[in-house]
Amino acid sequence: MPRNVLRHAIDEDAQLALSIFSPWQWYCSTRTFSNSLESTLTVYALSVWPWQWFLEAAPIQEADTSTKGDRTAIDLKDLLQGKEPARKTIGTKRQQDKPASTSPPPTAQLPPQLRRALSSSLIAAALACILRLTNVFIWATIAILMLLSYPNAGTRAALLQSSFIAGSSVLVLSLAVDWSYYGTLTLPAYNFIYFNVVRNLASFYGSNRIDYYFTEGLPLLLTTALPFAVIGLWQALRPGYDRPQFAGFVERQCRYVLAVTAFTTLLAFSMIGHKEVRFVYPLLPILHVLAAKPLVSFFTPFPIPSSKLRLGIMVFGLTINIYVAAYVALLHQRGVIDVVHYLRHEVELSSRVRNTTVGFLMPCHSVPWRSHLVHPQIDAWALTCEPPLTLDFEQRTHYLDEADVFYSHPGGWLDDNMADRKSVMQSAATRVQAKTDTTLRSWPEYLVFFEHLEPVMNAVLEDTRYRECWRGFNTHWHDDNRRRGDVIVQCLR
Repeated sequence: MPRNVLRHAIDEDAQLALSIFSPWQWYCSTRTFSNSLESTLTVYALSVWPWQWFLEAAPIQEADTSTKGDRTAIDLKDLLQGKEPARKTIGTKRQQDKPASTSPPPTAQLPPQLRRALSSSLIAAALACILRLTNVFIWATIAILMLLSYPNAGTRAALLQSSFIAGSSVLVLSLAVDWSYYGTLTLPAYNFIYFNVVRNLASFYGSNRIDYYFTEGLPLLLTTALPFAVIGLWQALRPGYDRPQFAGFVERQCRYVLAVTAFTTLLAFSMIGHKEVRFVYPLLPILHVLAAKPLVSFFTPFPIPSSKLRLGIMVFGLTINIYVAAYVALLHQRGVIDVVHYLRHEVELSSRVRNTTVGFLMPCHSVPWRSHLVHPQIDAWALTCEPPLTLDFEQRTHYLDEADVFYSHPGGWLDDNMADRKSVMQSAATRVQAKTDTTLRSWPEYLVFFEHLEPVMNAVLEDTRYRECWRGFNTHWHDDNRRRGDVIVQCLR
């Protein structure tokens, strides 16, 4: 939330602390997911969005400790605690009776700095939507709430005009980039909708319950901040008496908009069959904003509460967050990264002229080999999981991709899809007798697989020249049993 919207700097410190000690931030932000860039763009767009221009229905003078005249404002702290609000005089009777304008100025009349902020925010939002179309859920909600806040036609026209200019500019840029790469007009948004909505092919990669984001997604996203985020959502959404003349009106309205945005976005994502926590990653900063005020209220005075019990709770929560963040950032699934570093290092140390070959016998997308093994002397391949693009719904229910077929019978798959095993036998005479079939994959110099597959691979490669040459820790646990244990490399000697 922008600093000039917050009434208390301590809330800003709490938001920063929640972000720094968030295990999910440490786990996801360092990975090359498009969701990481999407979240960054969303955070920037929200931070520079001119909230006062939309939410400040009338010039509001915040309450202070002085008493001038007889105009009253309600104290926010008492209001949130459910007490009879204390009233502070901040104006004169004449100022109170004077009618105030209820519409912000049109864009053309805005100060240059505010116009630049609005344009920057809309451009960042458009980039996030182009990057991942589902980011529209966030900005459509905010735009609708902003438009409904003011019936003034000039305000609506100003927002729509600025949105059209920013959106069109980003769309044209995206089309130009895609045209230069593909050599033809390409609309990724259309392909996204056709693939995921019309044909529902995303469900091929897994489907979850409709309540997944509320029962599993938010706990994983927020960890120990979950109770404070739930309280913040409730405080922002609960009905109450509020007026522009009350102190902190803009901040409360901003929290309301963010809470509605988070809730509606979660509902929209829940309607999609294929669900992953990283899809709602852009909501994490919004939820941290909502969680900050309840966090500060609970750990009063923040950041060192006077209550020993609450101080102990804070230390315990921080310990959990730091431990989980360190574990997922430094240990969990590190083997799939270490192995590609090992393979690349082996190639760079080698003085051979011919290319090095690598085969990954793993579930799809287990190893980032396409990004880490971009090297002229490396020929690598992996099991594929191509979606059933040409099959109808009935046929898709029985479709198995290459990785599924392999794991259903690893030994049989190797016999059917790899070259004659005699070509890699220890005996030179046996290797001479091997038959050559160009339609089958040749045995690579490096075979990479998870520990779960080790007994099968040891049995298949027992009399061959393959020997274990590298083993790296990957996980203590995994929801996919095929990915459990170490990452193992067997080299052809």
